[in-house]
Amino acid sequence: MMGSGNKRYRFGVVDGAALLLVAAFLVWFFHRVGAVLDYQWEWGAVPSYILRRTDEGGWVPNLLLTGFFTTVKLSLWASLLASVIGVLAGAMRAQGSPGQKVLGWVYVETLRNIPSLVLVFLFYFFISSQFLDFLGVDTWLRARSEATRALVAFFFAGESQINAFLSAVITLAIYEGAYVTEIVRGGLVSVPSGQREAARATGLGELQVFRYVILPQALRKILSPLAGQFISTIKDSAIMSVISIQELTFQGMEIMSATFLTFEVWLTVTFLYFILTFSLSRGVALIDRRITKF
Repeated sequence: MMGSGNKRYRFGVVDGAALLLVAAFLVWFFHRVGAVLDYQWEWGAVPSYILRRTDEGGWVPNLLLTGFFTTVKLSLWASLLASVIGVLAGAMRAQGSPGQKVLGWVYVETLRNIPSLVLVFLFYFFISSQFLDFLGVDTWLRARSEATRALVAFFFAGESQINAFLSAVITLAIYEGAYVTEIVRGGLVSVPSGQREAARATGLGELQVFRYVILPQALRKILSPLAGQFISTIKDSAIMSVISIQELTFQGMEIMSATFLTFEVWLTVTFLYFILTFSLSRGVALIDRRITKF
């Protein structure tokens, strides 16, 4: 007899009714926008802002697609850095010294109780205008070869935007890291203390116990909450548009202000965000199912 984990989902009457309801709502929405607001839909103009044709006849990403890629890069680097911060701070809060626990608590409570917009401005004007300018990252990049500049632009940003991009990554990572900290802390304290004691009895040191015994077990429990937090990071990256990071929301606002294609642009931006977040959630769900088999 097949276990419940192997049962296949069957499309039922309720699912069909839900799809019909969604379709009816979309039809009503588009009709009301056109009828009540006297809005003239111009969907034909949207594809040109996703891809544009070059003089040589090829196709290259245009504003919306370049903004989409910037959002991916910003969210990816911020999530990786937030993971590092969260694991370290979460370990401090879960099993650190009293001083480390207090330090971790101050970090979490401070960041979670500051509006993200205020934090963006504080860190942008401090990190970008002081620390990064002092390091001269943009000056260093301008002195590099064309191949190096192209590589950095592909993974991060060009020399004109590199300081603002790195500032946005650091700001977003510090903000999201506070939430990752609590997720990691919850996963670590959920591991039975007997596991730690048994690992010590085998002669493992504290760092080895944490790395090989505690953390792998905690990861099974925190994977889904972490995925949700990473999705939040993607959505929170939109606030970086206020410091002129040319991500998806910023490009959408630029196009809308120039063309007044309000609904077309924002619905397209919404769809692009949905593609990104839905793909991530499905990927994590697949990994989660594989992990639960072991």
